[in-house]
Amino acid sequence: MADMFEHTPEVWTAAKLRDALSGLPDETPIHIGVADGPGDFAGYGDFVLVNAEPVELDPADDETAPAGPEVQFTLFADAKAGAYHLDLD
Repeated sequence: MADMFEHTPEVWTAAKLRDALSGLPDETPIHIGVADGPGDFAGYGDFVLVNAEPVELDPADDETAPAGPEVQFTLFADAKAGAYHLDLD
């Protein structure tokens, strides 16, 4: 059995994202590196940002959630542009 460890990444706020993007030209594409595992960016998957919108979470998924819907702003990423094998299965 593998040893357990506590993984607590810093979740960015809109202000921190705005600060990180300040000074970039408007045409700059946003690439997202997705970790292979908690904190493991050595072999990350590279995606591009394609959408951003508020998403309503289902409070039934989390027993500690307050009553009523919770909304969080979510960035959506897709695979980078390129040629891919068509899976016909």
